[in-house]
This record gives sequence, structure tokens and C-alpha cells, in this order.
Amino acid sequence: MRLFIAEKPSLGRAIAEVLPKPLKKGEGFVTAANGDTVSWCIGHLLELQAPEAYNPAFKKWSHEHLPIIPEKWLLTPKRNTSKQLGVLRSLVKQASSLVHAGDPDREGQLLVDELINFLGVKGDKKAAVQRCLINDLNPAAVSQAVANLRRNQDFIPLSTSALARSRADWLYGINLTRAYTLQGQQVGYKGVLSVGRVQTPVLGLVVRRDLAIAAFVSHPFYEVWAQLATATGERFKAKWQPSAACQPYLDEQGRNLSRALADNVARRISGQTGTVSRLQREHKKQSAALPYSLSTLQIDASKAFGLSAQQTLDICQELYEKYQLITYPRSDCRFLPTEHHSQAATVVAAIEHNLGQLNGQAIATLPLNLQQKSRAWNDTKVSAHHAIIPTLKRHSGLSKAQGQVYGLVSRNYLIQFMAPYEFASTEVEVSIAAGSFIAKAIEPKIEGWKQLFPKRSAKAGDPAEDADQLLPNLTKGQLLSSLQADLLEKATSAPKPYSDATLLAAMTGIGAHVSDPAVRKILKDTDGLGTEATRAGIIELLFKRGFLLRQGKSIVATDTGRIFITALPDVATKPDMTAQWEAQLTAIAEGRGQYQALMDPLTEQLQAMTLASRSVVPTQLKGLGTAKVFGKKKRARKKTSA
Repeated sequence: MRLFIAEKPSLGRAIAEVLPKPLKKGEGFVTAANGDTVSWCIGHLLELQAPEAYNPAFKKWSHEHLPIIPEKWLLTPKRNTSKQLGVLRSLVKQASSLVHAGDPDREGQLLVDELINFLGVKGDKKAAVQRCLINDLNPAAVSQAVANLRRNQDFIPLSTSALARSRADWLYGINLTRAYTLQGQQVGYKGVLSVGRVQTPVLGLVVRRDLAIAAFVSHPFYEVWAQLATATGERFKAKWQPSAACQPYLDEQGRNLSRALADNVARRISGQTGTVSRLQREHKKQSAALPYSLSTLQIDASKAFGLSAQQTLDICQELYEKYQLITYPRSDCRFLPTEHHSQAATVVAAIEHNLGQLNGQAIATLPLNLQQKSRAWNDTKVSAHHAIIPTLKRHSGLSKAQGQVYGLVSRNYLIQFMAPYEFASTEVEVSIAAGSFIAKAIEPKIEGWKQLFPKRSAKAGDPAEDADQLLPNLTKGQLLSSLQADLLEKATSAPKPYSDATLLAAMTGIGAHVSDPAVRKILKDTDGLGTEATRAGIIELLFKRGFLLRQGKSIVATDTGRIFITALPDVATKPDMTAQWEAQLTAIAEGRGQYQALMDPLTEQLQAMTLASRSVVPTQLKGLGTAKVFGKKKRARKKTSA
């Protein structure tokens, strides 16, 4: 008997539906006519043991026990899923061969691998385990995946990476949470001061942004705009570019802070003659954006519809599991396998049925070239999973939010078959009274894929910033009349508080928040803070733990979150360390790194960090916190617990 072990019941049922009929349903499994059997986990059936399992004395939190470093790691069955574990134990014994059908990511790989190991599968039976990679729950896609099984041993590095992540997070979180909670208790803090290798740097990002906003002092700066006219009366405007001699009057962004200097420039150029000293015209093409990964979808859904990262993830899971309308959503990939291109016509027909129109345009009337292969189709950039795209499934009756998210996924698929956006880009430099003035213009030529995107609204209240101005036909050396110049006084603005979209963008583009050039270079090859599967949950976790709160669309730190971050060492609150972890975890997953290369330095680091925690006395936390937030037993090994 061949046994398929799926990660979730929904995936198990999808596999069973493509096996020979009739199907016989049992309690926790389904058997096909040919004897193949499908069973499933319910997420993680196992979890890492609590510290007291290694030593009963560890049940009491004490600095004397820290750091707690297990010599041999122990797993234990989760109480609420023990019945399904029993079903799998029996089926695994009966099975002649096993098929691993966990989700196509590192966590899904580990989830089933650790079950197989826990149930004592060894020798030839373990070596013969096959891997089924399913990104789409529709029958045709599942059938294809079942027909193209791979060796599970090929995915050992992916599983090892997930194992290293799980154990390292346990070590880091257990030890530092105990260390700082004990210090908080000494000053009267009520509750647990939770530390995590991802959640704490994310909180640090928000706290530092809040502090920057609070400390910000606005100052005025001044722009000069030349109003120019050709001999035939055509007009346009150009912005003054301060020279090197003006450097003492400029801020770090190159803005002029001197009103007197701006007044002088405006007087000198008014009523003068200017000369076109440089003219650059280019015809440019802009290819369509790639299909979505989860983070890029969450960012756009937040910007377009105000959905939180968790709301978007929850909707995606429904669209994937309940309705089979999109492919596997927890993907960090934005590319597609070339074999998917042959399904384009059927996928587009499904989108047309499910949506009818996008951005006010009937999908049936869109200028699609289904023979076109955009850069999205690239087998070399697809591994266990691919970009999130619509499936062949047709369905009616989605909720408003479901339709919005499905619409975004569909849009970024459809634009792969649309013409590039083409435009003329012109930049003119005009010399007036020894000063340099620049005018830029963008003139759309072919709208292409941009017709499926909302039109950009021009900035209001500041005609000098009109990005849509059209320039007359100019030639190098042409003389122009400089009319009365405009002097504009503006004010610097404080950084904006984080929103779901910008916080997610910061987590994925974490290199921008790292000062060390060497670390920043490493980060170019990593996925940032957390993973596609965990980022939304980490943000929500910080809300639940009382460290963050929402003010409209803004995300800000609470007093507890701010004080806690200032009490922790920089290494715990900045992204450098955890980003380096991600680089190591990625290297392990790709077979370039070793498990011990992450774990050995971590155990040494925890020795120093737990010892240093004893000198921290966070007196400002007195009276803060709420014990009931942490009254329930923490569930271990959840994908969002970093």
C-alpha cells in the first residue's frame, strides 16, 4: 500500500480525488480503488518539548538555569491532534511506500519529515520516500504532481534549514524571554517580555521610526522655478539645480535652506535669456511587473484596499484551499515554470468568468497576446513553488475582499500577455545667468499593460511639481526667454509612521535599514526579516503581546514596546543578526551551508546575552503589562512564532 501524507486535510482530499475510484473514506484517511491511501497531518502534529522536559527544575524561571541548551532535542505529540497521529502511526506501519505531500516550502518539508522520523521509519523504506509538490489544488494540477513524484532525499537541505530555524528560534526565544521577563518582574512589570529573533527587530523598526518622528524638527527650504518661453510663445518650467558653490547652504538631500540665496537666484534669472545646454530624448519601454509572491501581494493589497498582512494571507488561504481559485499562496517566488504557459488560454477564460472586468475594462476586450512569453516564465528561478497565479477553476459569489485579492492576482497574471508600456522621456538643461535649470517630461506613447492599473493622480496644490507637463520641441543651443521666476517655500516633513504595506516592505527590503556595508551586501541575497509564511503572523503577534497598536492605518509602538526596545541590547533589536541568520538558513536550504555553522555560534552568543541581561533594570516598565495576555499556554512550533 502506498501512503500519501499531506500537510492538511484539504490537500489530502484533493490528492484522493485524483486517485482511482471508488474511494473509501475512513476516520482520518481515504483509500483509493487501487489500494493507495491518503492521510494527513493537521499542521504540526509534533512540537518541541518545553524546557522542563529536559530538567524538572527548568519549570521555575531562574537566571541560574540560563542559557538552556538541550543536548538531545525532544519532540512531543500535540494534545489536540494526538488522535490523527495515531491514525498515521498505524497507516505508516502498513504502508509499503510513503509519499511526502507537505506544503512546498521549508516548513512543509520539515513538518512531514519530522513525523516520518518520529514514527520510526528507517532503512530502505525511508530512503525510498517520494516527494509530491502541489501548488494548485485543482484536479488537473494535482494529477500532474502525483504523476511526477521526486525523491524526498533531494529535499533534505530544505528540511535541515527548517529544523535549524525551529531549534534556533526555540533557543533564542526561550532563553532571552526568560532572562528579560525576570528583569521585568524585578521592577513590577506584569506579564511576559517576549523576545524573538524576528519579532524583536520588527518591533525595533517601529520604535526607531516613532522616535525619529517624535524628535523631528521641520525646517523650511526653498526652490526656484524658471518660467521659460520659446520664440513662438510655448511655455514650460525648469527647476534650479544648486551648484557646488552653494553646498554650504544645502541639507543632506541637496535642498537649499537659504531664502536669501533663492531670492538672489530668482532676481538674477527673471527677464533674462536662457540657452538649451543639454537635451536628452529617449524612447523607453517598461515591462509588466512580475506575478505576485505573498509579500508583494500583501503590500499591494494594503495600499489598494487597506487590508492588513494577516487579512490578505487569510483570504489567500481561502482562495487556495476552499475555492481552489489561486495557486499555493505562501510563496516567495515571482516566476513561473514554462510548462504553465500552455494553460494561459484556459486560465484567462476562468478569470473572465470569475471577474468579468478589471479596472473598469471588460477582460474579454483586453489586447492580450497569449503566445507572448514574458520574463515571468523562467524555469531556472522556480524551485519547490512558483508565483501566485489564478487557476483554471471557475467560481461565483466571492466576498468583496476575496474579489479584491483575487483581482490583484489576476491582474498581475494578465499583464504578462500585454504589450510593454512605452513612453518618451525628455530631460532638458537650460543655462540662465550661469545657473543650471532642469526640466523633465514623460509622454506616454503606448499604454500597454498600464491600462489595468489606476491612473496616477497629479499632485495637488503645487503647480511646480506637475510631472505631466509637456515640453515643446527644443534643440540644443536654442535661445529661450526666462520670464518672472517663481520662488517656492516648502518645509521638510517628518518620516511617516509605518503601515502594513510599508512595514512589510521594510521586512522584505531589510538591507536599507542596515548600516554595516558587509551585512548589507549579504542581505542582497536573502529574503529579509522572516519568511513569506511568517511575516503577517509576526506583525499580528506584536499586537497581541501589547507591543504595537494601530492608529488608523498607522502602526505605532506602545509604551511597553518602546521601553522594552530601549532596554534590550542593540544586537537583539536591529535586523543585522536575524538577517544573517536568514542568509545562513538560505545557504543550508540550497546545500551551501551547514546546520552547526548556525547553531554553534548561537549557543556561545546566548551565554553572553543571558549574562548581560542581569545588569538591565527596566524601571520604566513598572506597572505596565497585563498578565492575562499570557495566561493561556503558548502553542509551540507555530509558523508565526519567530
